[in-house]
Amino acid sequence: MISTSASAAGLGEFIDASPSPFHVCATTADVLDAAGYTRLYEERNWPSAAGRHYVIRGGSIIAWASEATGDLVGSGGADTVAGFRIVGGHTDSPNLRLKQHPDRNDAGVGVVALEPYGGAWLNSWLDRDLGLSGRLAYRTEDGVAHRLVLVDEPVLRVPQLAIHLSEDRKGVSPDPQGDVNAIWHTADAEPDILAWVARRAGIEPGDLLGWDLMAHDVTPSRIIGAEQDLLSAPRLDNQGTCYAGLRALLDADAGVSAGFTRMLALFDHEEVGSGSERGAASDFLATICERIVLAEGGSRADYLQSMAASFCVSGDMAHATHPNYPDRHEPNHRIAINGGPVLKVNQNLRYASDSLGEAVFAVACADAGVPLQRYTHRADLPCGSTIGPITATRTGLRTVDVGAPQLAMHSSRELMGTHDVPMYSAALQAFYLSTTP
Repeated sequence: MISTSASAAGLGEFIDASPSPFHVCATTADVLDAAGYTRLYEERNWPSAAGRHYVIRGGSIIAWASEATGDLVGSGGADTVAGFRIVGGHTDSPNLRLKQHPDRNDAGVGVVALEPYGGAWLNSWLDRDLGLSGRLAYRTEDGVAHRLVLVDEPVLRVPQLAIHLSEDRKGVSPDPQGDVNAIWHTADAEPDILAWVARRAGIEPGDLLGWDLMAHDVTPSRIIGAEQDLLSAPRLDNQGTCYAGLRALLDADAGVSAGFTRMLALFDHEEVGSGSERGAASDFLATICERIVLAEGGSRADYLQSMAASFCVSGDMAHATHPNYPDRHEPNHRIAINGGPVLKVNQNLRYASDSLGEAVFAVACADAGVPLQRYTHRADLPCGSTIGPITATRTGLRTVDVGAPQLAMHSSRELMGTHDVPMYSAALQAFYLSTTP
């Protein structure tokens, strides 16, 4: 197998440091800074020399390593260029988020109004110790600034209805409007959660102008199982890809370049359709790629030529076959935990894979020395999607959808195999280094 720095313990540390998309970007940026990458800003001029850089737009981050001027634009009007090798993923995960007027008191307790984000499996958020994280916008002498905030301690709890109060004693299916609000104090405590969070972040409550705040499970990630071969963690979907792709990018920096500019593109808002200024349906990826070409002395035509020569691996976690519900899976397509990376195919293009993309990733897995699993969703069940079809449509990039197997997707707590972490990252690293066109 290709040498990789990725590990299940490393993934757990990454996840625990990154409870919101903004924190995913900050954690990723810290690792990139330590590896010698330089942050660039979209509103400023960029250096003309090749190098290792990254850009952050809200909860999205794009990083790239360009080995030498000319990789993207050719030399003297060359007929072919190397283009980009892109690993894509998303930074957001389904969760519960604060509403605009979150506070109320009822039956002697303070209640915080929460709204589900994405396809959160709501039952899994009941009876868990929850913290708060995200971003605050506030007034300063110079205008408006923003600051990350992390309350990584149990301050919220959404209590389950007692079995004695259930009509059929089979539990309830939570109503997203009324059943997922959290208790955070008794009547004699401070009633204003926004003021409380602002003070925790060192901001005067009167200066608070806006917020992106979300709840997260404060229980740390754990390696579990009799053989220590399982990882129990929140947000594996899709921080498993964020971490594996990041380690693959850095590991590939030490390898022999195939001439491609290696890129990691992690987008916010995938769980709600990607339709934002920083989602996969935005201009973020196309703009960054074009600016890289222009900074290296290329033209618009060189950019289009480069994109035509590029390839994207859209990474998102994959469904392992559930041993308690094998009938929910397509026959002859069993996906095993610790069985290796997963190629995802859907004939209705919920995934972007086609035969050419399948071939590229199959070669990468072979080069990495890891097994390849192939996933197809049951035709009588609705299939989720990824950034893959959106990215392919937006940019024209050839794209394949892949992932690592996991259970309990969209739960507040998910499960994957420890061996799948390095195998997944190794396959992505092999893709970065591959000479397959």
